This record gives sequence, structure tokens and C-alpha cells, in this order.
Amino acid sequence: MSNFYEDHILPHVIDFVCGLPSFEKGRKSLLPEASGRVLEIGMGTGRNMPYYKPSQLKCLCGIDPGLHPKAERRAKTAGISIKQIPLSAERIPAEDHSFDCVVSTFTLCTIPDAATALNELHRVLAPGGRLLFLEHGAAPEKNVRGWQNRITPHWKKLAGGCHLNREVPKLIEAAGFKINRLEQNYQPGPRFLTYLYSGVASRG
Repeated sequence: MSNFYEDHILPHVIDFVCGLPSFEKGRKSLLPEASGRVLEIGMGTGRNMPYYKPSQLKCLCGIDPGLHPKAERRAKTAGISIKQIPLSAERIPAEDHSFDCVVSTFTLCTIPDAATALNELHRVLAPGGRLLFLEHGAAPEKNVRGWQNRITPHWKKLAGGCHLNREVPKLIEAAGFKINRLEQNYQPGPRFLTYLYSGVASRG
């Protein structure tokens, strides 16, 4: 039953939630900055496709252990050719400095070992490369974070391993990135789920 849920129901639930207007607004403002050789981790159902600028992309690789057919369809509609890699980001099959830009949207919450994945992203980025990120995570208020900590063990079982309480900026900086721009605030919806971090980090 769990495999049926994860394979056939959960992708559609995540696609719906990640397509809510407040989340799409973040994509619309961030994704046009992607350029050159781009790697997107957690491509999933391809929600980011409409917001890339195809003329700025030399190539686009999508890595995700559960790539969905919707990603290919959305890429085709957007006029983008993607190379799909059905793996998790903790071990990326690419040489050092292979990409100019890495994109992560609502992905660092679900990767089992986010620290290792971020180290891999740092490795495959070229000098001067950028990490564009849009993530939800730990809220600043003590009471909200307390609820995030209590709910996360149960939430992970329903939401494909999603952690509500990861401190995204700290994880990014610990991997050797320098955060050049960071916006963080609540979006409409339950406060335990909608504290978003959006920004750009450079390879240190």
C-alpha cells in the first residue's frame, strides 16, 4: 500500500501543493535567473519548466529518484530539452565543475541527507557558479518551530520524507556556499508549512 501511495498518489498531491499561487510566485521571480549549464535537483513533475528562459540555457539536467512523466511534458511545452537522471542528489554522476547553475525548489526538505547533497552541488558547480533555492523550512518563532519539530516525524511518512524543520540557510553555508541574497517570510497557509526561504548563493 505504501508503495502504491508513494508511486501513484503522492506525486499528484505534491504537484498540487507546489502549484499553489504563493509557491508559483516564488518560482516566477527566481527561475528566470538560471543560465548556462543548469542542474535541477528534485525535478519531480517539472513545476519549474514554465519559468526558465530557454534562450539562456545551454543544457538542463534534472535529477530525481522519482522523475514523473509530467516533467517531460511540461519541458516540451516550454520548448526545453532535458536530460533526466533518476537518482538522488547525494551522489551526482557528473565531474567536478560541470554546471554553471544549480536549482533547488522545495527539494532540500525531502532529501534524506541534505548536507551530503549540498556538498555534491558545491562540487559539481563551476567556480563562480550559483545555487538558486526556494525552500520551506524552520520558522523563526519558537512556538511555530516547536510544532514543526513535533509534527515532522509523522509528516515525513505522509509527505515523501519531507522535513518541516530544516534550517536551510545554515545547511547551505555549511556546504561552503556564500549566500548573496536571501528573502524569508511566511506565505498564506499553515504557518508550520509556509515559512519560505528564497535566494541565490555562490560557490565559495
